[in-house]
Amino acid sequence: MQPQPPWLSPPVLERLECLERGHLQAFGRPLLAGDPDRPLRLRAQELFAAAEVVLAHDGADPGLDPGPRLIYANCAALRLWRRPWAELVGMPSRLTAEPAQRSSRSQALTQALRSGGIRGYAGIRIDSQGRRFQLSGARIWSLIGADGTTCGQAAAFENWWWI
Repeated sequence: MQPQPPWLSPPVLERLECLERGHLQAFGRPLLAGDPDRPLRLRAQELFAAAEVVLAHDGADPGLDPGPRLIYANCAALRLWRRPWAELVGMPSRLTAEPAQRSSRSQALTQALRSGGIRGYAGIRIDSQGRRFQLSGARIWSLIGADGTTCGQAAAFENWWWI
């Protein structure tokens, strides 16, 4: 029997529900198009294969070292940051940005946390090999647990280019 892909593991499937719940609450529309009642594993495959970059980090205190860690990355994110799942997921999320960009990144995350979500975010990020890219039109939202508590944040964007 082949091993299960990490994005189909029970903890990641649970995170997917938090991603979906938070996105719907923040933006009034589902994260994924289609029937929201289709099987969770199917939705997980669709999100992993989506062209839009999607990342999420946990709810750790950003003021403590190492801060929030990435808990989800779809295939588009893995390709963009040029890292396999085992390297990107678990990494402190602040490391997706260069040191000079981390303050503005933190401000956007704080704003999204306070409001539930923001649209139109733009910023500069860095891949695993030090190559910089600009992203624009990003949505950032809070992950919402089954009990209604915030348990992390996610971002999704389609527009980016190398700089």
